[in-house]
Amino acid sequence: MMWDSDQGLSPVGCWMPRADCFWCLPPQILAPSPEAGRRAAASSSGHRGLLWRLRDKQCRLGLFEIGPGHELHQLMCLMQAGLWAATQVSRDHPPAGVRLRRDPTPTLPALPILPRALARARLAQQKGSPTASSAAGEPRGLPTEEDFSEVLTQVHEGFELGTLAGPAFARLRRSLGLAEEDYQAALGPGRPYLQFLSTSKSKASFFLSHDQRFFLKTLRSREVQALLAHLPRYVHHLQRHPHSLLARLLGVHSLRVARGKKKYFIVMQSVFYPAGRISERYDIKGCEVSRWVEPAPEGSLLVLVLKDLNFQGKTINLGPQRSWFLRQMELDTAFLRELNVLDYSLLMAFQRLHEDERGSGSSLIFRTARSIRGAQSAEESGAQNRRLLPDAPNALHIVDGPEHRYFLGLVDLTTVYGLRKRLEQLWKTLRYPGRTFSTVSPACYARRLCQWVEAHTE
Repeated sequence: MMWDSDQGLSPVGCWMPRADCFWCLPPQILAPSPEAGRRAAASSSGHRGLLWRLRDKQCRLGLFEIGPGHELHQLMCLMQAGLWAATQVSRDHPPAGVRLRRDPTPTLPALPILPRALARARLAQQKGSPTASSAAGEPRGLPTEEDFSEVLTQVHEGFELGTLAGPAFARLRRSLGLAEEDYQAALGPGRPYLQFLSTSKSKASFFLSHDQRFFLKTLRSREVQALLAHLPRYVHHLQRHPHSLLARLLGVHSLRVARGKKKYFIVMQSVFYPAGRISERYDIKGCEVSRWVEPAPEGSLLVLVLKDLNFQGKTINLGPQRSWFLRQMELDTAFLRELNVLDYSLLMAFQRLHEDERGSGSSLIFRTARSIRGAQSAEESGAQNRRLLPDAPNALHIVDGPEHRYFLGLVDLTTVYGLRKRLEQLWKTLRYPGRTFSTVSPACYARRLCQWVEAHTE
């Protein structure tokens, strides 16, 4: 998940509409064509019984389902329809060198796509063709320069959705073993998204797919520019270190409704998945200013993400995995320091292991095979800092200790240490003398977070 600078995530509070907020656009701008809205809405709300809905909501107290009647329901339908169509392009025209399962294409209520979108889809296919890849001298299966620069715009009735660097993200999704049809089904029409209400001062909004596997967050244009500028190096880092703690970004999109201003959002894997047995969640930056969240009342099922000061006096017991974790933190924060990035967070969540899960050697052959896949030798595997992955969904973000399962990931990778942040650092130095805060140089930020991890693990 991606949390905002110095701010936590809370599902409680009032939603305050703002005229300049992407998710609070005026109704006359939000409204797509009635036909498209009805089709998407019908797909998201059909055939769900009352008992099923009550049981489902009981398990997710504190998360808000965007169902019919929700103020964001119509906008959610546009996002779902747009993402479904965008993923269909990558299914129909996969990047060169990628093998796909040929499953039947799911049916989506028809949303008209104008010829311009089809023409650009054909252009994307040509750029990703084996001939073009070979001519450019790029290895098969790896992103090309064209993959990173591709922009596909699909025009629907009443709105348009852009897909930025689509082929590069399609390759990344497939490298993670994520089938396009599963990605499409989770994000497209069918089941409503879940919404977090943030206490952040920023204008970002946060959403989860209904199965809580994928996380969506709105971004400013400058954040998108930084992300796309760093994307080739990000992909290269994941190739060098396949078990990196960096959050896996899966897509970057723009959305323009009617004649409104273009806004952006990203899709990523949720670090906190599967969430069913998670008992505590933390967002750690390694500092103290604005790093406290009032905990939920004892016994409450509200989903709260706590912060650094809430973790005082606690440690995480990783056992033999601690050395791997410290080394991977060094590798990942060194990479972010090279990108001149700061203000990222280490997300942590805890889940107590059942007795039969502790120290289990089950599926050892399977776990070893999936952990070393792609390494040419033991030396290469060591240089990549690989580990034995658990036999669990979202294994890249899961580390099992002696008694607890930990969900760990580095998120918020788009804040660059430019003039704006340098001035903010100066102001905070005067405002908070002798205290630690998040806005410091990338070198200091990386070093301090690694020191925090070393001090709070055993």
